[in-house]
Amino acid sequence: MSESATPAPVATRPAAPTAPLPGLTEVPIDSILFVSFGGPEGMDDVIPFLENVLRGKNVPRERMLEVAEHYNHFGGISPINQQCRDLIEAVTRECRARGVELPIYWGNRNWHPLLPDELSKMAVDGRKRAICFFTSMFSCYSGCRQYRENLADAQAAVGGHAPLVEKVRMGFNHPSFIAAQCDCVREAIDSLPVDQRKNVKVLFTAHSIPLSMAQYSRYEAQLREAAKLICAELRHENWELVFQSRSGPPQQPWLEPDVCDRIEELHTNEGLSSCVVVPLGFISDHMEVLYDLDEEAATLCKEKEIMFARAKTVGLHPKFVSMIVDLIQERLAEGTERPYIGSYGPSHDLCPANCCLYPQTGRPGASRPTS
Repeated sequence: MSESATPAPVATRPAAPTAPLPGLTEVPIDSILFVSFGGPEGMDDVIPFLENVLRGKNVPRERMLEVAEHYNHFGGISPINQQCRDLIEAVTRECRARGVELPIYWGNRNWHPLLPDELSKMAVDGRKRAICFFTSMFSCYSGCRQYRENLADAQAAVGGHAPLVEKVRMGFNHPSFIAAQCDCVREAIDSLPVDQRKNVKVLFTAHSIPLSMAQYSRYEAQLREAAKLICAELRHENWELVFQSRSGPPQQPWLEPDVCDRIEELHTNEGLSSCVVVPLGFISDHMEVLYDLDEEAATLCKEKEIMFARAKTVGLHPKFVSMIVDLIQERLAEGTERPYIGSYGPSHDLCPANCCLYPQTGRPGASRPTS
């Protein structure tokens, strides 16, 4: 019920292709599409936005109103839409610097500009084939496959003139993503007193998801790999992966531990005196970062007299912007280098049919390629 809130389980349906189907490879790539979650940009937007997020889900209205207060605390404005605009502007500049002259479009799952409207605009503009970037670095249903389903639904709504959309690979282990994260974590550590820096506990955090979703994806493994790569580069061994912002019913198991619960445990059992919290699973300052970390986690640390620093999200970091254009250029020309670090290799472009499922009963997914 937050900006990357996980929906209730749904029956699996086909998703949009990630790479050209046979017979379409001769269609040139003529555009770039950014796909994101969307967020309210004023008090009047909050309830309609949350109703979009929760449509078809069995969530009590009282719970929705509780989440609405998180947005109201910040004037009803989520930073995510403006950060998307700023990121698109930065990527446009980087593309032009590299000679990539493609228009960039932007569509959201839950708030304006909505994906069906943007695909319709692309069709009117005569766009036939787009390279797509999701504002997510890690693979799971809500961070990848659901966006592909959203694209398929939008294409169906637009009709036969809708452009083909092909996603770039996940960049969780791209050298430039790791380098950007290293800079953010290093800056946070360096903000602490000198005597706290060497052994400070670094807590990498990401949005929790149900275990029934996690088992069908590499979400947790990719997060751990990225955290390991960052701390290896920083030569900092004292780190853990934690989670935040769960929104499901108490009886449904989700990935743990919760960031605030873990801070409490570390303070009680190990005398935690300082921590750096890294929103690894978020590329920009979503509401979960502002409220769950900058408000709740920071307040807890203040109450416990724990020194607290929150690392910046990679946002507009030049190395992150460069990585996005790297991923786009990989798809523009065959044989382009696909850099990665660590043991996992580069992620796939064409997602397997059963990739990142979230079925109600473990039923198999679509048999055709999905994006």
